[in-house]
Amino acid sequence: MLEEYAVVTACQGNEATLELERRTACGLCGQKRGCGNATWGKLLGHNSHNFTAQNTVNAQVGDSVVVGIEENAVLKTSFLLYGVPLLGLIVGTVVANAIFANQFYVMIGAALGLFVSFMWVKGHLTGHTHAGKSYQQSFQAKILRFAENDANAACKS
Repeated sequence: MLEEYAVVTACQGNEATLELERRTACGLCGQKRGCGNATWGKLLGHNSHNFTAQNTVNAQVGDSVVVGIEENAVLKTSFLLYGVPLLGLIVGTVVANAIFANQFYVMIGAALGLFVSFMWVKGHLTGHTHAGKSYQQSFQAKILRFAENDANAACKS
């Protein structure tokens, strides 16, 4: 299970809205020199994104928690978002190249294959079920534990 630290920003029923705690590998993000991540962060801004997760530990607003998602869900989603569109692009290119001699039509075929594959992935993720649950439910993040428990365990060691 992949784990990350987050802060609860809202609670509703058995779901909580979380904001990831931004952690860096080094202290260079605030300086003028540093890694590429610092440069991209300054250019695009280090925006935080909220997401929902199952509140399995009854966390309240302001609590620091550890949230997790299954590795299998990340691998499947990565394949659907990267592999399928790439395959659609290649198939569109090969089919258009077999039918047309003009390279412009081959580029149109590649773009059409990419577009169709993106639409298929969108429909597949939003409309289908997997083992009785929708993909959104089976890929749902879960709050595993409070983050203070991790800090206390580290201090006792």
